[in-house]
Amino acid sequence: MESRRPIAEGYVEDGSAKIKIMWFNQPYLAKMYSDGMYVKVAGKVTGSEGKTYIANPEMEKLDSLPIDRHDSIFKNTENLDDTIYPVYRETKGVTSKWFYHHVLKCFEKGILENIIDPIPAEILKRYHLPELSTALVWIHSPKKAEHAESARKRFAFEEVFYIQIQNALSRAEVSAADTYTIKTAKAHARAFTERFPFTLTKSQDKAVAEILRDFSDRPAMSRLLEGDVGSGKTAVAATTAYAVATSRPPEGTKPHTVGHPMSNSVRKVEYGDLEYGNLQIAYMAPTEILAKQHFESFIEYFHHLPIQIGLITGSGCMKFPSKVDPTKPTKISKVQLLKWVKNGEIPILIGTHSLIYKSVEFKHLAYVIIDEQHRFGTNQRKALAKKDARMPHLLSMTATPIPRTLALTIYGDLDITLLDEMPSGRKPIITEIVGPGQSQKMYEDVRSELASSRQAYVICPRIDEPDPDKATALRLKSVTAEAARLKRDVFPEYEMGILHGKMTPSEKDKVMKKFAAHEIDVLVATSVVEVGVNIPNATNIIIEGAERFGLSQLHQLRGRVIRGTHQSYCYAVTDSKSDKTKERLKALKTAKNGFELAEHDLQFRGSGELYGQKQSGLTDLGMEAIKNLKLVEAARNEARSLVQNSNLTKDHPLIAHRLQSIQAELHME
Repeated sequence: MESRRPIAEGYVEDGSAKIKIMWFNQPYLAKMYSDGMYVKVAGKVTGSEGKTYIANPEMEKLDSLPIDRHDSIFKNTENLDDTIYPVYRETKGVTSKWFYHHVLKCFEKGILENIIDPIPAEILKRYHLPELSTALVWIHSPKKAEHAESARKRFAFEEVFYIQIQNALSRAEVSAADTYTIKTAKAHARAFTERFPFTLTKSQDKAVAEILRDFSDRPAMSRLLEGDVGSGKTAVAATTAYAVATSRPPEGTKPHTVGHPMSNSVRKVEYGDLEYGNLQIAYMAPTEILAKQHFESFIEYFHHLPIQIGLITGSGCMKFPSKVDPTKPTKISKVQLLKWVKNGEIPILIGTHSLIYKSVEFKHLAYVIIDEQHRFGTNQRKALAKKDARMPHLLSMTATPIPRTLALTIYGDLDITLLDEMPSGRKPIITEIVGPGQSQKMYEDVRSELASSRQAYVICPRIDEPDPDKATALRLKSVTAEAARLKRDVFPEYEMGILHGKMTPSEKDKVMKKFAAHEIDVLVATSVVEVGVNIPNATNIIIEGAERFGLSQLHQLRGRVIRGTHQSYCYAVTDSKSDKTKERLKALKTAKNGFELAEHDLQFRGSGELYGQKQSGLTDLGMEAIKNLKLVEAARNEARSLVQNSNLTKDHPLIAHRLQSIQAELHME
């Protein structure tokens, strides 16, 4: 069938060659141009070999032809006033061209004349940044490449600057708040850690010491504990929680006098006679599976002590120890658990976001531990503490390797501690990159591991098969189809299980319990297993479509199989033949740790892929900015100076207003 769309066409030439130009549905455009006219053409070259053309080009009339431009459209543009066309995020019916022309209409109506720049002029001058009105023109219709670059730098600085102000305000608020002072002798903490079936690494010892030092003084601690999967963050959390749970609130500590009470000598008061009450700990995990896992870990750490531990999730509550059997936990009602938490009988409460519910009240909440929750601000700390005016200490833990500039930006209000060594006895994981046609040997290696009673994960990018009628559907392996194929063709003698994000928490829990009990040999899953679950007997992981994942995500997936003392293997499977993909995946094989990979991801894949806008609150532009350490540090220093030396609401109302609008995006509601 012939298309009935109106089409206009012409040719453009530059003295060395010519190419056809075609307008679809816009025949009137052809009437605007005549033979011999000088034009600048920008558009996408399309068509088949020998029949190429530029479709719906952007045209601009010129008085004369620029000279010597073959290398780049930016060559020798210093003194030329040509427009460089911006590219926006597009959607159906809203193209870059549409955006561009509508922005120009706004400019023509004089909108720039009424814009007030929120960034103080002295800051712009100090870092050679354009004013807001100039930056808007330069980013939407630049005449030179350096103008576009300068505008991007300004908006990137502004975005990071606002986040750093937010961080500085959070830090100032924590500094001003009262908190619990917890003094713990080294011998007291050592008595707890000596019972562990392993010795703490030097970096774990250092992390515990830093946290205990923070506890002993004001202001309330705000610290990020960053460590690879399996580096022992939970042991650090348990040791520091022990220090808190065995301390008393100020009102539960009986002062006593030294010397004769009737003498006129100076009365010295010491806090030493412990009377009653416990300080409390809230430990928040991102999923129910992880909350239960931490609950079980804490039972292992605390079973010899008279310290009660509670678990609260959406699907129920538990308490350790049970009155019937002190070696085991028991299910209890939510009402009963909350009553014991409110009167201080349960010092340690582990849960999901259920911990923030209004019904959860602590008597003396002194310590909040957050696992893999990327934003947890002062408002959430206050919300947890409820009526207690004292700010609890905060430890945020993550296994996501974060580049330094990103950590400085997102966690600018936190001190950072790194766990950069693995416990002794852990064998380094062997990683293999499996290219097209190399799967057979991989399956043989995995089969020999399964024959030795080990288990395996297979990670797929999809849950279900794509619609075969959709030409655009990516041909990626799906969990359901791959599990069926593996059972039929590869591992017929072994039990298969599937796990993905569309399953309910109880369904996921059931599958993970079966896998942990070795009722499932091979678990085929999406990246839902990325965070935290601990199955020491699983020593193999096959990651299908490895090129679809960021290096940091691949590293975390790989971390699922380094929990035990057996040798573990990771197979990154890719059908891609691209050199760039090979180079990225090679980094997975050679990098010593997650931090090295994170820096690699930042440079080669982009931080937006690495960390995601949702977690960080940064746009693509802000994410691009964090590759520039000097810019991030400059924004941080200026933000701190502004908060210390001025009243934001009074002196910088536009900044204060902007902060209000982005605060909800940056903090978990």
